Parts: sequence; C-alpha cells; structure tokens
Amino acid sequence: MKKLTALLGLSILLCSTGAIAEDSEAEIQLLRDQIEMLTKRLDDLEQQNQQLASQAEEAEEAAAIAMSEAEIDQKVDLAVAEQMDERLDAVSWAERVRWKGDFRYRYENIDEEGKDSRNRSRIRARTHLEADLSPTVQVGVGLATGGDDPVSSNQTIGGGGSSKDIKIDLAYFDWSGLKDTNIVGGKYKNFLVRPEKRGLLWDSDWRPEGLGIVWDNGTFFAHGLGTWLEGDSKNRTQFSWVVQGGVKLDVGETGKLMFGAGYNQFDIAGRTPLFGDPEDFYGNSFVFDPVTEVNVFKYNYRQYQLFAGYKFKLGKRSLSLFADYTQNTEVSENDTAYLIGAKYGSAKDKGDWDLVYFYERLEADATVGLLADSDFGGGGTDSKGHVFIGTYAFHKAWYFRATYFLNEIKLASGNPKDYDRLMLDLAFKF
Repeated sequence: MKKLTALLGLSILLCSTGAIAEDSEAEIQLLRDQIEMLTKRLDDLEQQNQQLASQAEEAEEAAAIAMSEAEIDQKVDLAVAEQMDERLDAVSWAERVRWKGDFRYRYENIDEEGKDSRNRSRIRARTHLEADLSPTVQVGVGLATGGDDPVSSNQTIGGGGSSKDIKIDLAYFDWSGLKDTNIVGGKYKNFLVRPEKRGLLWDSDWRPEGLGIVWDNGTFFAHGLGTWLEGDSKNRTQFSWVVQGGVKLDVGETGKLMFGAGYNQFDIAGRTPLFGDPEDFYGNSFVFDPVTEVNVFKYNYRQYQLFAGYKFKLGKRSLSLFADYTQNTEVSENDTAYLIGAKYGSAKDKGDWDLVYFYERLEADATVGLLADSDFGGGGTDSKGHVFIGTYAFHKAWYFRATYFLNEIKLASGNPKDYDRLMLDLAFKF
C-alpha cells in the first residue's frame, strides 16, 4: 500500500514535470533515476515487512507451542500431585490405624478343700483396632474371647472342639485436646492405679463403661471415672465413681517412687447381683429382702485407698516394692483389704526373667467382689494368702509364666478353707 502511494505521487510529479517545457532532458533522466531508486527502496522495505511478518507468525506459533507445552506440563504436574496425594493418604491411613493384640494358652490346676481337684486348659485371645481421627481424637474397638464375665476373657477348651464365644471387649473414644490430659468414653481399659498390676480392688480385665479422665504431668497425676454398672432405667440404673491422685518422684540415680490415694463409691445396698447367678455375691455380705423375697447386697461400698510403689536397681536387675490398702467406711467389720509384695527383675526382652511375691488379705466387705481379681482365692472377696509368680521371656513378645496361689477362702464364716491354684501360661503379643 505504501509503495502504490509513493508511485502515484511520483507519477503526478513526473506528469507535472513533463508539462514544464523548459526542463532539460538531463533533469528528466535524473528524476527517473530517483524514481527507480525509490522503487527499489520500496521493494526492499516490502521484503523486510514480509520477513518481519513471517518472523511474527513464527513467534506466535512458538508462543502457542510453548503455551501448549506449559499446559501439558501443568496437567502432568497435576496428575503426579494427585498420585502423590493418594500415596500419602495411603501412608497416612497406615500410620493412623493400628492393630494389636495377644493370645494366651493356660493350663491350671485348682485344689479347693472339700472339692475334687480340677484340671483344665483355657485360652484367651484379644485383638484391638485403634484409629487416630485427628491429632487429638482416637477411637478404638476391641474383641476378646470369653462370655459375659466382666473380669475374665478366658475360654475353657472342650465341647468337642466347639466354636468359642467372642465379645466386644472395647469400644471407646479418647480425646487429648488438653495438655497432659486424656478424656475417654465408652467401654475402655481400666486405667486406675494397681501397684505392679495386682488386682486388690480391680481386676485388669475389668472394662469400665462410662466416662473417664486421666491427667499426668510426669510428677503429679489424677484419675477419675464414672461407670454405669447398670445403664438402663428399666433395670434401675446404677452409677458409681472412682477418683485417684498421687505423685511420682525420682530418688537417687535409679530409684522411682510412686504413692497416692483414692476414694470410690458403689452404692449397691438393696440390689440383687449385677452379674451372674442371682445368689452369687462374690464374697460380699447379703440379706434376704422380704418385699422382693430375694437376697440383696447388705452394704454400700465407699472406700478410701492408699497405694505406693518403689522401684530401684539391685545389682543388674530392678527391684520393686509395692503395697495397696483399702477400707470400706460403710461397715464395721470385715471392712479392710491390703496387699504387700516385691518384684525382682523384668521379663521384657529375650532372655529376661522376673520373680514376684505378694501377700494379700481381702475381707468380705472391703470392696465390691464382682470387680476384684478373678484368680486370687477363686475370685471375689473373703480370702487371704500368698502368691508366687515367675516369668521367662523367650522373646520380647513371647513369654512363659508360672503362678501359684496358696490361699484361704471363706474367712468370714469362721471356718476358712484352703484354696491352692497353679497356672501355667504361654503368652504371645502382637
């Protein structure tokens, strides 16, 4: 377009020049030369414009290609990110969910005065799934062999190889949103202090049902729980509670001292047994109710508890001294229980072993018999005697244990009977 305009202008100039008669031929030739030069210059400019246009097109194509490659790279990055998120979610799930459990095979011999000696083999299997729903919330579900017994998951072998019962052992939440504090609810593990895990008041298999709180800052601790022994008003609800508190101190280079106190309240006077045989009060006193014409608990159980433990190094192994004491304030006789003992060694790793001895006296109405140790004196209260335990670890998750009870039972009757029991355990943890 610019070239056409320039030629038109030059043509007009030429025509105008031709009209002037006096101009010489030389001047006309000069003008022609100039026109030719201008025409060549215009051709060169047009060629340059075409080259620039071509370069611009190539640049646009390159930009389009670059944009297309960027879009592809972005899509690839998104796909990789999605795959990484999926893998991270899978890893995160594996880290947030855990299985654990144990299995125990037991042979035992029971020799109770006035009865035939009894031999039996028993199994116990438990499995527990726990999942972290958030950094502060955990939910757990557990299953265990056994029947409805609240303080035992053992299942006796027999019945021609019949299938064994499995029950819900745990079903709880655990919230740790406050510093040094856990709040649990549902059916949860018994977290109450039991010196060296001995069950003067509470069997280890008892799973409280209700709400509980555990606070521990490393030096001081406090526990509390509210448990429903009966949660249905149709059956007359029964709520009970327990509180404990204490101190843990370092003594010297290896010593650790723990001591504390507790109080609990189980107001069950006038009730029939909460579990099992209607006539079985697990050693506790009972009376006949003329209105309902059945036997009922005679007393409530409101108990003070004192406990202590001291652990230190003796040679290459640890030595633990422990004691537990309780008294029921609602009765004036058969109201006291105590336990005192020692443990030498610790069977935690391969080749390790330990020995335990303790003496226990558990009077009839010192505590709720249903919840006491299910092995000592055959379970329940109203018994006393010695216990000897030895454990050897084949592996940190596999051990053998022998336990011998040398007890007397039915103390309140004034005519106690001998009760001896031998338990041989082979146990595995996973």
